[in-house]
Amino acid sequence: MSAFSPQSEGPAMTPPPSPDLPVPVLIVEDDALMQRRIVDILAQLGYAREALVLAGTLADARIELTRQPFALVLVDLGLPDGNGVELIAQMSASIHADDGPGILVISAWSTDDLILNALRAGATGYVLKERDDLELLLSIRSVLRGGAPIDPFIARRILDLTQAPPATPGRVGEDVLTSRELQILQLVAEGLTNREIAEQIFLSRHTVECHIKNIYRKLTVSSRTRAVFAARSRGLLA
Repeated sequence: MSAFSPQSEGPAMTPPPSPDLPVPVLIVEDDALMQRRIVDILAQLGYAREALVLAGTLADARIELTRQPFALVLVDLGLPDGNGVELIAQMSASIHADDGPGILVISAWSTDDLILNALRAGATGYVLKERDDLELLLSIRSVLRGGAPIDPFIARRILDLTQAPPATPGRVGEDVLTSRELQILQLVAEGLTNREIAEQIFLSRHTVECHIKNIYRKLTVSSRTRAVFAARSRGLLA
């Protein structure tokens, strides 16, 4: 990961259209004004409108992903039917890491939990919507070049987290397991298989498996039974 630095990129420039730009690009954003802003920024990079696909919900994005592979995905986290982190995890779980698209989060949300979950799920970079057009353009261009741009504000937050005192061993709370992970763990405790869990909460089986791996890691266990036991002993499950 690397923080972008607009000053180091020199003055704003609008490159001519390039036939070498990776296409198509999926824009997952429900706000019409923000959609138009991103489209305009991509046009400055040389993208033709025909190379861009817009999706306003997670459901629409999932449909588009079944129709064709994308070279670049720009995704918001706050969507009408769910969190963009779920889409990022789904894409990461269903494709080979070396062949997958660059995934840049463009979001107004900056909580530690969301930022880390998005990056752990497979986001290539993270930039806040409050940044100006040039900063967004530079972040997108960085992803296209294989970089991993992180908003300076977020980079500072990550540094603060890495410098925080280590947690007391053995202490795990609801602030460690996300609400989705707690939901999945509850269904595990009820005896559901990964496929049954996926069907019940409308996620892919691969996404459920990804969540369960994260649960194992956070609870430092290696089986479903031990995960349920550990969660109950800590009061996370009834």
